[in-house]
Parts: sequence; structure tokens; C-alpha cells
Amino acid sequence: MELVQTFLHYGGHWIAPFAFGWIVWRGDWLRSGAVIASANLIDLDHLLADPIFDPSRCSIGFHLLHGWEAALVYGLMLFIPRWWARAFALGALWHLAVDFGDCQWMMA
Repeated sequence: MELVQTFLHYGGHWIAPFAFGWIVWRGDWLRSGAVIASANLIDLDHLLADPIFDPSRCSIGFHLLHGWEAALVYGLMLFIPRWWARAFALGALWHLAVDFGDCQWMMA
């Protein structure tokens, strides 16, 4: 089961963004997928934690860019009239959803 969790987690972070790009911005799916995937940069907030990586720690609510305040900002970014801002916001919200799913998996 751990292999399935790992595949879902990293597939959600690195494969799904390009699927979203293809669905939403089909004519420019590769570039939009790259912008959506770039939202994984919110994981830089892990560098502020001690230890930086803890496999048993849930990111949601622990790290600065993984909290409800950040999610609210990402949600508001969906209303910015620039495709790349909306793509980044979609990616950040998706990132939080993937991490939340991972947290649920760890608690099960």
C-alpha cells in the first residue's frame, strides 16, 4: 500500500498538473501544465521546519504555505484576469488537496 500512496502523491504533484493543463488550456497544455506544476514551489516552506522532512508529519496546517490562510489567497488568485495566475492558483489548491489526501491516508 505504501507504493500506491507514493504513486498517488507524486503523480498528483507532477503528472496531474499536465492533465489539468490539457483539460483547461488544451491549445497550450504543456506551458499551462508547467505553470500548474510550478505551484509545487509552495513546498519551499518545508525549509523553515525542523526537521525539514518528516514522513509522519502532515503538511496541511503545519507549514506556512499549507494553511487555510494560504488556501484563501490561492482561491482569490483564481479571480485574477491572467491565465498564468489562475493556473498557478489551480496548482496550489490542487497541491493542498493532494497533501490533504496524503494526510488522510497516513491517519487511516
